[in-house]
Amino acid sequence: MTRQALLIVGFLVAAAGAANAQQQKVGAPPEASNMRLAGWSDLQARSAYHPTIHRQGERWIAYIGHHGGTDEIPNPVNPMTGKAEPNGTSIVDVTDPATPKYLRHLPGAPGTYEAGGAQMVRVCDGSSLPRADKSAVYLLRTFGGEAHEIWNVADPANPVLVTRLDGLKDTHKSWWECDTGIAYLVSGAPDWRTKRMTQIYDLADPAHPVKIRDFGLPGQEPGATGTVPTELHGPISTGPQGNRVYFGYGTNKGGVLQIVDREKLLKGPKEPTPDNLRAPEISRLMMSGWNGAHTTFPMQQMPIAEFAKDKDGGKRDIVMIVDEAILNECQEARQMVWFADISIENRPMMVSNWTVPEASGNFCQRGGRFGSHSSNESMDPVYYKKMAFIAFFNAGVRALDIRDPFNPKEVGYFIPAITDKTDKRCVKVDGQDRCKTAIQTNNVETDARGYIYIVDRANTGMHILELNGAARTVAGLK
Repeated sequence: MTRQALLIVGFLVAAAGAANAQQQKVGAPPEASNMRLAGWSDLQARSAYHPTIHRQGERWIAYIGHHGGTDEIPNPVNPMTGKAEPNGTSIVDVTDPATPKYLRHLPGAPGTYEAGGAQMVRVCDGSSLPRADKSAVYLLRTFGGEAHEIWNVADPANPVLVTRLDGLKDTHKSWWECDTGIAYLVSGAPDWRTKRMTQIYDLADPAHPVKIRDFGLPGQEPGATGTVPTELHGPISTGPQGNRVYFGYGTNKGGVLQIVDREKLLKGPKEPTPDNLRAPEISRLMMSGWNGAHTTFPMQQMPIAEFAKDKDGGKRDIVMIVDEAILNECQEARQMVWFADISIENRPMMVSNWTVPEASGNFCQRGGRFGSHSSNESMDPVYYKKMAFIAFFNAGVRALDIRDPFNPKEVGYFIPAITDKTDKRCVKVDGQDRCKTAIQTNNVETDARGYIYIVDRANTGMHILELNGAARTVAGLK
């Protein structure tokens, strides 16, 4: 996108006034407050899930994981090759956010929607990993539901496959510690009773993976009986310094936040017996049957101004929990953002929640999903413990001031405009499909420069944003 085009888009953003429209229209302006568009890539009109932004020398590279294709277009054409390719991983140079350069599409597994693609991406420098090739840059991704792959993307336009861990049935959103190499791989091991659990690997040398153990909730392990606990969605580790791993189970119902002692998890008995699975657990926070735990983002030792003069509790350990909306047009309970105070680890408790007010945009009538999905996961100081960015499907991305997690406040938002490539979303009404077209902001990430990256589930691409107005002041940006 040229700078002139961005100026035009900026004018349209300033003129946005369609917040009460029941359905977004092609050609309508984006809707925004305290956030502006800095750049855009169409991502070859592929359904996007997970972005990771990585600095490589003087370049900034965005790696975007994709869902599988649609029934109508299972394998979109890659304009760079002229060939139809299953959705996989987009690699985009975003050094200049105003003119992102699409470098490579790395095809994933054949299949549509959740069954294909390569949804998840994490990146570690070989120079950070303890036993890796120091000249390499490693991309960890899923391959459909069947495998995890590691690629060398030191030359991001020419990835080279390094390792493949396959024979699985439902991989998803993993976590990789770049300083230790420990990876918590969300997998579907064939002999486990749940579709998603954790396989822990030492990937300090990605060319030679070493398995440490399998892990999940008691009752999910092979040979167990009775009701199977809610499947894993994803973990986030604080590494050896924080010595905690926060596991989120469930997406839109029956959520569980599990707090685990990392050292006991890695060094304890490996056989997945009920006792061994319980051993590293510190506590759990059980959510209601209406809400899940898609993202469990830790913020340890947050200073709380309101409590600064109190004898105890001036700093709190907080986990932000984000549910995922699953059903279109509000055909479920509202999925939201929750803040848990885990300062007393064996007695975690919810202290607040937040949602986009539905009436602010008639979002239940717009089409597609409305509700939270995920937060940014970068712990870079530019935003960490100050602001969080929440992907809210047809309500776009929301910027929250979280300096007081007992009273989170929205300070900005951006809802992209749809394009002629935006895919429809349908619900059954009297046995017939009723379809609408609306933005479906799926996941969000930030970089150390302060840019915000959102990707769209409904094929509308990646929008690169920056804060302005009061939101920049909250973040402490100049």
